[in-house]
Formats: sequence, structure tokens, C-alpha cells
Amino acid sequence: MNRFSTLRKAVFTGLLLLLSLPATAQSDVKALADKVDRRYDHIRTLEARFTETYTGARSSRTESGTLLLKKPGKMRWDYDQPRPKLFLTDGSNAWFYVPGEHQARRTPVKQLDDLRSPLRYLLGKAKLERELTGLSLAADSKPLLAGDIVLRGVPKGMQDRVSQTLLEVTPEGLIVRIVIEELDGSVTEFRFLQQQENVQIPDQKFQFQPPPGVEIVAGAEFMG
Repeated sequence: MNRFSTLRKAVFTGLLLLLSLPATAQSDVKALADKVDRRYDHIRTLEARFTETYTGARSSRTESGTLLLKKPGKMRWDYDQPRPKLFLTDGSNAWFYVPGEHQARRTPVKQLDDLRSPLRYLLGKAKLERELTGLSLAADSKPLLAGDIVLRGVPKGMQDRVSQTLLEVTPEGLIVRIVIEELDGSVTEFRFLQQQENVQIPDQKFQFQPPPGVEIVAGAEFMG
């Protein structure tokens, strides 16, 4: 917690932090961002196991499941632990549903207020430097795996909610961890394991059909 507290304070230096980096460090950031961009430009689909950990002032939780990504703009998060739930985007709308409940939430992707939404970067042709404001090396954040590099920035359009985001990137340009710190002090971490690129994933995986009797309601924030 002390480390995260230190990082939250550091983010308020904004561009001053970026400008204070040596020229070689700034060059390294650009080179690594370009490598990430090139890798994900060539990924058409991605399948992985994920673990999501949330820590807040009054609660904490750990969940896991399977993530499917497919260009253009499709995501499917199948949570299986500790209970089943589904979050998916079909390219136009985002859906959230918990099996057994009588409602499913839907919102246009453009209006989505959800911490999983920054992963849309992986599905498009956007540049990492454009998607994360103030992109810089997080030299004070130790990677989980030796040899990885940690970057920091703030997702575009989420400055009123997120203080900073950390990306752990392998030397090959693969994102293996994302840590999102919110202005209220809560922290959400995603870890991605067993990643498989360009596997066959049918479009039907990203289509949601509400079960009989399930009402569709509007909702912009899906975390829960």
C-alpha cells in the first residue's frame, strides 16, 4: 500500500515527471511504445486467462476467468471464480450479465465508464502514446517478472476518475499486467496468463442474447 500511495502522489507531477526524465529514458519509452504498437497491430485475436484484483478502502476481491479479444472492437470477459458473470463488447454495445439475475445491463461502447475499457486500445489501431496521457517509464515500480518494463500514464478520457495506469510489458512488447489507480485511492490490477495470439474465435462469442425473462437496462458503469 505504501508503494501505491507514493505512486499516487507522483502522478500529480504530470508532465513535469516526463520532462524530468533523461533524454535516453524518453527515447526508451518511445521505442517500447512503438514495439507494443507493432505487436498489437499484428494481433487479430487474443485468448488469455486473467486474474482481476480490486483493493479499496472498505473491501477487496479477487476474480478470475477467460478473456477473448477480436478485432475490430470485440471483447469477452468470462468470469468463473468466485462466481460466473459476463462482460462483453460486440463493437457497438457493451453488456454485463450475472447468470441467474433478472437484468442485463447494456450501454454504447462510446459511453462506457468501466476500468476494462482501456483495453480497447488492444483492439484498434491507436498508438499507445496517444491512448495514455503522460506516458513514461515507471522506474519506481518493480515488475513482476525480471526483464519486463513498467510504463505509466493516464487513459485518455478517464482523467476525472483515474490517477494513473501502470502497464507491465515484456521485452517482446506483450502487455502482461495492468494496474489502474483511481482518484479515490482504490486499485484494480489485471494479470494476463497463457496468452495465445491469432487463434480462431467465432464472432458468435461476442453476441449476447438475454435469457428469457431477463430485462435489458441502461448502465454506464459495470464494475461489480
